Amino acid sequence: MGLKVSNVDVWAATIEDRTGGLAEKLAPLSSAGASLEFVIARRTPEQPGQGVVFVTPLTGEEQVKAATDAGFRRTGSLHSIRIEGPDRPGLGSMMAKALANAGINPRGLSAAAIGRKFVCYLALDTAEESEKALHAVKNLS
Repeated sequence: MGLKVSNVDVWAATIEDRTGGLAEKLAPLSSAGASLEFVIARRTPEQPGQGVVFVTPLTGEEQVKAATDAGFRRTGSLHSIRIEGPDRPGLGSMMAKALANAGINPRGLSAAAIGRKFVCYLALDTAEESEKALHAVKNLS
């Protein structure tokens, strides 16, 4: 099937839940040359007036410094893998079954298909689960 599977670092920051809050948080990353492949932003109901944004990848010292200065931190409690490959019907179900067979309950999953390719990010609770998930998905045929 030709899946490309890798561990990725995810960075997170708090954002203000207001117009422009997300734009202000992402601007320094853009200025540092970051080409983000994955961004998820959401409100945090448990903290009214705030939200959270997750991004990846950040590469090089300039991008990492810009992110850190903007309040981003590499997530220590969220482990993630990136899966990319040719899209086909039933692939999501196959990945979910492979994870279940490996005893893994993902913390989260985000995926999109564009044309004939797909990309998926899996969030896991531990580094051990991340490695198990990486091998379970890599072995799909």
